[in-house]
Amino acid sequence: MASKVPSINFSEFINGDPETRLSVSKSIVEAFRTYGFVSLTNHPVPLSEVSEAFRWTKCFFDLPDDVKALVPHPPGFLHHRGYSHPGREKVSNLTRGEDAESSLSETREVPDIKESYEIGSDHYPEQPNIWIPQDVLPGFQEFMTKFYWTLAGFSDEIAKALALGIGLDDENYFKSFFTGHHNQLRLLHYPEVDASILEEGRGVRVSAHRDWGAYTLLFQDDCGGLEIESPTKPGEFLKVEPDEKACLVNIADLMARWSNDYLRSTSHRVGLPPLQDRYTSAGGKRTTRARYSIPYFITTTPESVIECLPPFTDETHPAKYPPIKQWEYSKSKASMQYS
Repeated sequence: MASKVPSINFSEFINGDPETRLSVSKSIVEAFRTYGFVSLTNHPVPLSEVSEAFRWTKCFFDLPDDVKALVPHPPGFLHHRGYSHPGREKVSNLTRGEDAESSLSETREVPDIKESYEIGSDHYPEQPNIWIPQDVLPGFQEFMTKFYWTLAGFSDEIAKALALGIGLDDENYFKSFFTGHHNQLRLLHYPEVDASILEEGRGVRVSAHRDWGAYTLLFQDDCGGLEIESPTKPGEFLKVEPDEKACLVNIADLMARWSNDYLRSTSHRVGLPPLQDRYTSAGGKRTTRARYSIPYFITTTPESVIECLPPFTDETHPAKYPPIKQWEYSKSKASMQYS
């Protein structure tokens, strides 16, 4: 079953008068409230730049394994940059401190069949980038740095829409929380794989999980496979058809905590492509196509305290979550993904 994630023309927010901007903002918030996701068309990121980002992404993952191994994700989870080979990271909804450690080894028995490369701001000394050498992939670092900051500008506009849409007086309310230096650009490649491995549960492309920043931008190729949890039937997942001209945006845990779950942080995963013609056949086997996607995770400064905003709590609606610093919450999640 396919989902009906709302599609909204974001240029009407960027270029509209105050009344139009408020109307678009409320529509975006309603999508986040219902689905946790919205598809934004006519966004400010040039489609030519998105296409170029996918070209560079494929160039990186086409490198030999021993070359990609020159920029490995460091051991542990505190330094979240560089290249992770298939099976290195295991995404889940586990959170340290919630008796989840006993489930960790069981969860990792079914690997995520993906590889990733993590990029951040070059002005975040606690999380230094691990760049592929310039002579290996000339122009890659320059482009990805530029693309990172293009997406930061787009995310700032979404933050304004969120503030207006939830009824805050100042559209720049979130500006002090988001500097852009603590976001994360992730390049993802899902290699071709025997479809039976996914169908029989011996591996997954990405397990069901919620993002643990504030919100996420997602660009996809045309392969498909993204699924989101049904807003009305927990445990049931709905397929989301890819749209290469749109940016899919989803609420993550910190924004859900800020809004006392008024905005939904929805569990999502990547499964089999939705259409049979997205398989290739060789030797009698059905093989999934390779898939590429580029998520950009927006989060606050590490010291930011996330606590329920006034519009979402009163005597009859107490805060569901205690205040927490961004970095403390991030550690509790990241520590369960990298062994």
